Amino acid sequence: MKNIMRTLACVAALFAFLGAPAHAQEVKAGDLVITQAWSRATPGGAKIAGGYLTIENKGTAPDRLISGSGDFAGKVEIHEMAMNNGVMTMRSLDKGLPIEPGKTVKLAPGGYHLMLMDLKTPLKQGDKVPLTLEFEKAGKVTLSLDVQGVGAQAPAGGDHSGGHMKK
Repeated sequence: MKNIMRTLACVAALFAFLGAPAHAQEVKAGDLVITQAWSRATPGGAKIAGGYLTIENKGTAPDRLISGSGDFAGKVEIHEMAMNNGVMTMRSLDKGLPIEPGKTVKLAPGGYHLMLMDLKTPLKQGDKVPLTLEFEKAGKVTLSLDVQGVGAQAPAGGDHSGGHMKK
């Protein structure tokens, strides 16, 4: 019996150490479902970071992500990275990001993303950073960015596809 208990304790410790991948919360705003909200940890002194998430429009009308804000940053902008004539460019989407009905838009490294500027403190791995997004129709929604490691390419348990609209 003692060996069985010891074995179970070891197995439990192993699962606690390895852990299941963390899954970001699912947040609903009108017809929109927002998942996999995350960011990367930043080195001390860094003043900018990227924010990433997935937005699915389950409705029949388009919506638009028009802004974001958070107490941790002086400014949050919606940006797009793209290749133009072999050169990677980044630009602010001043008119926001359309979310067409029945479509999913993924904000991810190398594509659409939130530019978190004038950070007030470094983002630390394991933190959950509160962020408010504003949509044209769905209104304001508050969620948390799960802060991953400095070099993360996707949220824990997430995929690695690019940040573009999917059918």
